[in-house]
Amino acid sequence: MKIGLLFGSFNPIHIGHLVIANYMAEFTDLDQVWLVVSPHNPLKNKKSLSAARKRLAAVKNAVGRNPKIKVNDVEFSLPQPSYTINTLEVLCKQYPKNKFVLIIGSDNLSTFSKWKHYKKILSKYKIYVYPRFGSGKSRLKNHPSVKMVNAPRIDISSTFIRSQIKKGKDVRYLIPNKG
Repeated sequence: MKIGLLFGSFNPIHIGHLVIANYMAEFTDLDQVWLVVSPHNPLKNKKSLSAARKRLAAVKNAVGRNPKIKVNDVEFSLPQPSYTINTLEVLCKQYPKNKFVLIIGSDNLSTFSKWKHYKKILSKYKIYVYPRFGSGKSRLKNHPSVKMVNAPRIDISSTFIRSQIKKGKDVRYLIPNKG
């Protein structure tokens, strides 16, 4: 199977994450999309994150029973902070029959050269990039491993949602129903 990996802190998970995952699963050549919950992204302050297990449970609840979208907790058993290259290597060993594709936003493509062993990732994996508002130009846009995907632009971020919650705003339609 060809699996798209959408990594994230999901702090919190929101409808934008789910729209992108669903779009990639339904409208590209991917068989499934796995939401890989990162307990600690090296580019984020760990103190700003909700408890990792709580975020994992929220993602599982949001996805529900969708045969094309799965939740993966592989990074919970890896050293922290989590580096994408390490996770990719572990997943390839655990699932040798699968082909993995990295799914990132165009904002992450602009800073991809800051990722640990980014050249190795580019040499071994395809990267599907969905558009994000305000993302800068990337010299990697035309790299042979990079595929720009014309997915819907969702101008929602976890940072925005957290800031609105602090202001007492109603965000119920931006985050999945807690069932």
